[in-house]
Amino acid sequence: MKNVLTIAGSDTCGGAGIQADLKTFSAHGTYGMSVITAVTVQNTQGVFGCQDITPEIISAQIDAIFTDIDVSAVKVGMVSQIETINAIANKLEQYNPKNIVIDPVMISKSGFDLLQPQAKDALINRLIPLATVLTPNLPEAEVITGMKISTIEDMKDAAIKIHKMGAKNVFVKGGHLENDATDILFDGKEMLIFNGKRFDTKNTHGTGCTISSAIASNLANGLSVENSIKNAKDYISIAIEHSFSIGKGVGPTHHFYSLYKKAGMIND
Repeated sequence: MKNVLTIAGSDTCGGAGIQADLKTFSAHGTYGMSVITAVTVQNTQGVFGCQDITPEIISAQIDAIFTDIDVSAVKVGMVSQIETINAIANKLEQYNPKNIVIDPVMISKSGFDLLQPQAKDALINRLIPLATVLTPNLPEAEVITGMKISTIEDMKDAAIKIHKMGAKNVFVKGGHLENDATDILFDGKEMLIFNGKRFDTKNTHGTGCTISSAIASNLANGLSVENSIKNAKDYISIAIEHSFSIGKGVGPTHHFYSLYKKAGMIND
């Protein structure tokens, strides 16, 4: 079994952040570990507060994992402060894990700033160059590139621009477009398009965290970047299709639907 580490924030209601990451790792047959960067106050209706973990404790958490356990892949999620970004980048450069998936979490669905505006340059200069795969959605890609993205061609241009910032592979997620869920992957040479079905549900809390963790899990299990993304797309599609209507707002996806179905716990 491969070991996969998430470096991200904690989500009170369990649909996103490290909770979603650990569920996704388990669903892919990998052993999940976590470094907590922040504790958020949130539920299905929004994010209402955040307490950042000190850079010293973040660094110590990373040391604790890498000095003891073999890490096959790392997923980086919510990193809100310049000091947090620098601490993580320093440790990733020190330990140099083979696979690093970075989900540049910036704004919650409810509009809460999860990345402080002044930290954008640190994200671009320190973390993006370390990414085996970078997984921005359209609003995140717009912030990173400074361009407006409203078409597939815009997504391609953004992927090229972000690749020049140092990410080995740029996976631009098109879920915010009006059409079906079309995503773009650019590896510096080839532009691949991944088409996906859009489901009529509001319950999409944690989809970005989940698909990036699925990609990291697949990379840890030895799949290529392209196949890791294909499998992750299939996984998140099933999770969204069978998402949960809990709470009064945007519910979470179903991380274990396929496993529960195989175990006979679900009858469609």
